[in-house]
Amino acid sequence: MQFNAQPANDNVGWRFDNSYARLPDYFYAPVHPMPVRAPRTVLLNHALAESLGLNLRALTADQAALLFAGNALPDTAQPVAQAYAGHQFGHFTMLGDGRAILLGEHLTPAGERFDIQFKGSGQTPFSRRGDGRAALAPMLREYIISEAMHALNIPTTRSLAVVTTGEPVVRETVLPGAILTRVASSHIRVGTFEYAAGQGDVKAIQILADYVIQRHYRALADADNPYLALLHQVIERQAALVAKWLLVGFIHGVMNTDNMSISGETIDYGPCAFMDAYDPHTVFSSIDRSGRYRFSNQPVMAQWNLARFAETLLPLIDPVPEKAVALAEEAIHAFPRIYQAQWLNGMRKKLGLFTEETEDAELIAALLAWMHERQTDYTNTFRALAAESLPEDAVFQDAGFVAWHTFWQARLARQSNSREMSLQLMQAHNPAVIPRNHRVEEALSAASEHGDYTILQQLLAALANPFADLPEYYHYRTPPAPSERVYQTFCGT
Repeated sequence: MQFNAQPANDNVGWRFDNSYARLPDYFYAPVHPMPVRAPRTVLLNHALAESLGLNLRALTADQAALLFAGNALPDTAQPVAQAYAGHQFGHFTMLGDGRAILLGEHLTPAGERFDIQFKGSGQTPFSRRGDGRAALAPMLREYIISEAMHALNIPTTRSLAVVTTGEPVVRETVLPGAILTRVASSHIRVGTFEYAAGQGDVKAIQILADYVIQRHYRALADADNPYLALLHQVIERQAALVAKWLLVGFIHGVMNTDNMSISGETIDYGPCAFMDAYDPHTVFSSIDRSGRYRFSNQPVMAQWNLARFAETLLPLIDPVPEKAVALAEEAIHAFPRIYQAQWLNGMRKKLGLFTEETEDAELIAALLAWMHERQTDYTNTFRALAAESLPEDAVFQDAGFVAWHTFWQARLARQSNSREMSLQLMQAHNPAVIPRNHRVEEALSAASEHGDYTILQQLLAALANPFADLPEYYHYRTPPAPSERVYQTFCGT
């Protein structure tokens, strides 16, 4: 696969080099966005644009709207809809981009490569009777959550722009339409490999694997067994990613194999949410009726998804099937250990621990058990521990907490680092502000129902600096009142 094409420039700074479109055409379908009636820009991420080497300020408001609606594309874009499959809630399905179009791959001035993708830009050959469109609220939700995840230092796709289309979208009701522009290291998924394997063509799998190694894991090209090394690397990245999710109380909601990125980024923010009160069985997704993707089950489902990835690579790992299976199983069985190490390391930081002791797992488990029993707020409890002194809340006078706190203080005393150093470590790893569901819904309602983006902009400003305990953002730390609780979130399709 060639990665040395000469990119073109324009007044915005687009530098497209569309390597994915140089793969065999069974990996995608050429398609153009469907023009919309009256596009209007409602969000532009100038900070992200500048990091990509783009100057969106060179555009007028009308030009930006036409660009991000797909009505006027950069000359060097090469739009395609990507083909992929996926296990959705455990059931295998042939899929593909039904409402998303990859414009191409933009190269930053530093030579980094990023996919630029429209979501909600019209029908594709993979739309499966869908309209290919998106409603405004789900696109704004992805913008909010993905940018919050980035600020929390969690690998993620990001959001460059949202435009309204001036056209209605019919779901349960008639809603305003919108298009999101998403930025990713790539949109290659476990499901992309499942699609290649579904062709029954080992050469197709190898072409895709070689492409992924060249694009994301170049150091593996010289490995003795690059495809087994690829499996190990993807396992490592996914274990680290899911650990980061749980450390901040994030629930993805739809961890289907088509929603697991090979690059290790969080992708596809549908019915996702952050926990308020700690409960490991928390489910928000309206379509997850069995709790398959509940908060505590996310590591288990990540391992299950990775097993599906490993199955696609078996013919490449070794020509002897029994040996290939043995090598793949060894890699997959290592996931719990890798995940646990990542999670435990993150939890130590949340508790101000610089050293490791075997009793740390017991210390953490005891705190979480108490939090579950008392239904304390996940984010605020950890942030309270990171304060100079505990709040005077009655919950912290509870006998169970007092006993745990004594245990924790003794553990802190056994390390040479100062109390100030521990507090600094904790404040850097325990956010003060997360995108709480009731605040997100409040912002989405104002924007989509009333055209008022003030609340959304204020929320985005607070989420951009989540570890700072700033007085002006204190109300974003307040858990929802019973009347404000969000019990279900929806995917928007």
